[in-house]
Amino acid sequence: MDAERWQRLSPLLDALFELDDQERAQRLRDLRDDDAALADELESLIALEDGHEDFLSEPLIPPLAALRPGSEIGPYRLERMLGEGGMGQVWLAARADGLYQRRVALKLLRPGLADPNLRLRFTRERQILARLAHPHIARLLDAGISAENLPYLALEYVEGEPITDYCRHHNTPLERRLRMFEQICDAVSHAHANLIVHRDLKPSNILVTPGGDVRLLDFGIAKLLDSDAPKVEQTRTGVRTFTLHYAAPEQIRGEPVTTMTDVYSLGVVLYELLTDAKPYRLKRQTDAEWEEAILAVDPLRPSQTVLRDAHGEAAGADPHLLRRHSRRLAGDLDNIVLKTLSKRPEQRYPSAEALSLDLQRYEAGRPVQARAQSVGYRMRKYLRRHRWALATGSFAAVVLSLALGVVAWQAREAVREAGRAQAMQDFMVGLFENAGGAPNGGGVDLRNLLDDAVERGNRELMKQPRARAELLGVVARLRSGLGDYREAHALLDRQAGIIDLTAGIPVSLRLESLTQRGEVLRQLGDPRACIDLMQPALDTARREQAQLPPQAADFYSQLGRCRGANGERRTARLLFERALALRRDAAGAQIGEVENRLDLAGLDADDGNAAAAGRNYQAARLQLRQVAGERHPLMIRIGRRLAELARQRGHHATAERELRGAFSIALEAHGSLHPTTLAVQRDLAAVLVEQGRYADAERELRDHQRVLLERYGRDHAELRDSHRALGQVEWQRGDTRAALGSLRTALAISRRGGDPAQIAESLVELAELEHGVGDDRDALPHLERARRLRSERYGANHALVGDVDRLIGEVSAALGLPDPIVARLAQAVQLTRHGYGFEHPNARTAQLSLARHQALSGDASGLVRLDALARLPESDLALRPLAWRARAYAAQVRCSGPRQPVAMQALDALLAQLQQAQREGGAITREVAAIRAGCADGASTSTASAAR
Repeated sequence: MDAERWQRLSPLLDALFELDDQERAQRLRDLRDDDAALADELESLIALEDGHEDFLSEPLIPPLAALRPGSEIGPYRLERMLGEGGMGQVWLAARADGLYQRRVALKLLRPGLADPNLRLRFTRERQILARLAHPHIARLLDAGISAENLPYLALEYVEGEPITDYCRHHNTPLERRLRMFEQICDAVSHAHANLIVHRDLKPSNILVTPGGDVRLLDFGIAKLLDSDAPKVEQTRTGVRTFTLHYAAPEQIRGEPVTTMTDVYSLGVVLYELLTDAKPYRLKRQTDAEWEEAILAVDPLRPSQTVLRDAHGEAAGADPHLLRRHSRRLAGDLDNIVLKTLSKRPEQRYPSAEALSLDLQRYEAGRPVQARAQSVGYRMRKYLRRHRWALATGSFAAVVLSLALGVVAWQAREAVREAGRAQAMQDFMVGLFENAGGAPNGGGVDLRNLLDDAVERGNRELMKQPRARAELLGVVARLRSGLGDYREAHALLDRQAGIIDLTAGIPVSLRLESLTQRGEVLRQLGDPRACIDLMQPALDTARREQAQLPPQAADFYSQLGRCRGANGERRTARLLFERALALRRDAAGAQIGEVENRLDLAGLDADDGNAAAAGRNYQAARLQLRQVAGERHPLMIRIGRRLAELARQRGHHATAERELRGAFSIALEAHGSLHPTTLAVQRDLAAVLVEQGRYADAERELRDHQRVLLERYGRDHAELRDSHRALGQVEWQRGDTRAALGSLRTALAISRRGGDPAQIAESLVELAELEHGVGDDRDALPHLERARRLRSERYGANHALVGDVDRLIGEVSAALGLPDPIVARLAQAVQLTRHGYGFEHPNARTAQLSLARHQALSGDASGLVRLDALARLPESDLALRPLAWRARAYAAQVRCSGPRQPVAMQALDALLAQLQQAQREGGAITREVAAIRAGCADGASTSTASAAR
């Protein structure tokens, strides 16, 4: 019998062996109607079993002789086999080296199976279990590979029985079953928080110890959501990586597995705990019928299943007790179970934690989320929740006493809170009263006022640490709003010190402080530090999210932004979706909901899905208009992102319109000195440059530079970058003297800053401009200095060194130096290709320089490469100037000889195109015009004359 035939017969044979003779005969008759040959074969196998007591007593794949009680695997001695599955064997074992006395469950790869995929899954289980530390998850104690090359896992030995068997044998009451199930949900939620999906939740993987504690086993087929490891779930034909009866519809269909898959399996386990039956009752227990039921059949309500057993008078069951049990299940528990068993994942609970919370609401007598929240339903829940207090007058005095006690406690808390609020109010009023006397009748400087607030808070709130911590948080938020992120960071560090040393600080304030600190670290360009700070508090936010949804949602959102900024887009998406779910359920959280929609749209854009990102940005803008109007500060962020998408598609007019609208809102909301306003103005200037509107771009940059000078002074890095951008625009406009002045000023600021990387960048930009205007003797020493700095900083083989080598080659050629120009340019091509990638504009620029020099030197291959570069897509804004230059250089080479008329026609066509694209002219237009003039005069085609 082949393995495929046996895999079909084996489960049917096992089911038949569990039936009595009459039921077995009926089952065989049903099977014969569908497949007579299959029924005959099963009947013959049963006959063999009846005649041979040792039939199938040995496994089809015999164990290795070494695997027997007393054998040693690594430091462990085998005692007895606990079980065997599709993946391996589990033995009870003890330490054999005497290091310590402890019995473990030793999991081994099944002997006789050499499938490398199974071994890889076994290795992955070790990696997964090492990440989990939870009281209701069996812990990984040790792992290794034996001398016989047999991988093993030493797991915590759990002495217990499956949860359904335990509840059935001990006649566990409903309340106790639900509490045990909530322990399962907590364990699964912990796994999900570590981005692990179990995928095979079933009673045999959920054991109950004699003490009544639950242990979750076997993460062997779990799927790591944050892993890029190769997928190994697909094993050889016929071997499932899940148990069919507990599989979700998406597993049957072979679709991607998510946390909602585990929610479905939990629903099947909960169904069995409540009814002692499975959700689907089938006439024929075949795999095909099970798959059809899971995909298309709606499960019977648990209460109806129990009621049917009562009517059928199930063996050994009291029908009166079953009817009473059915009434308890009807309503909320029915709806909770059916919600978990929804065919579509999005209709289930979003997480195991949400399922557990709904069960807790049921136990507390509160409305559950699985039912429509009508007024009548909520009122009935309230009356039932308080039925004893309302019906029993004998407890009125006790209730009244308790109420009075609660009121007294709340009154004391209210007095304490009122005193703290009054102290804060008096403090702020006094602060502004003292600030009223500004010298010379001038206005109040807000930053000085905030500094005064901190100093006064240290004096006047010394004995109220919580109030002082809240004051520091408020001032830090205001500082962040002004763009003073470093000052805000220092204030938040002081606040954290107070919180750590003060007892009784509420969790809400701790979460708010961590969220603010993470935001400031991200704004300062350190998302990794933000993650290290916030990640340890993730479990706290998850525990408190039901009580503190706004704070938890803000925490998830900020951690997600830091994850996204660190390149962890998949994890960021999970956090944003969790925050969005909390805000959807909370009143007055529409602005936060818009922010999360923007976060998700940003991830779509980063993943290259520009169309989806654009739709989501527009939907977020519409929602923001409805809840906050046209001038909300979030409109700035939406405008910038939409402008970025428009620039990528080459829609510059749309991008400019979006940025001008965002700039207007930024000026109104933040003022001209705020970093957000300055960033929008930089984006606007870049769009104007891309349109060839250099005069408009220069006006924007000069205004931008004036504001920067007012805010930061003359030596700030922002001023250096502003001078660089302005110098490039001046060069495009043909104002060589002004451009050189701007770039020399940027170099001076870089030298005063002392950063070698910035000094090298400024030297390269200045030298490139000097080369462009023919000052090659000044450019060469600048380039040699920049190359030394970059080689010392990044290494001699870095792509940035390749950029400098390209320019040195071009300058050497212009000066006629005996420098090995071809070798240097070839090295520049190699370094830039390796560092940037073949298609990067910098790599293409190096290719263009080498091809031009070869072509002008008479190498025919250089002209071929120029023609290839001339065909680069002009729709790509970064590659368009390279294509134009390649066309001009190819025509320049063809000017010498009989092809001069063709070259002139090509140059005329190119100039016409440039005049249309760059109506204000530009460096490329001037360069092409010079090449055409030289071609017309029959002048020399040397590199120096063409460059000028």
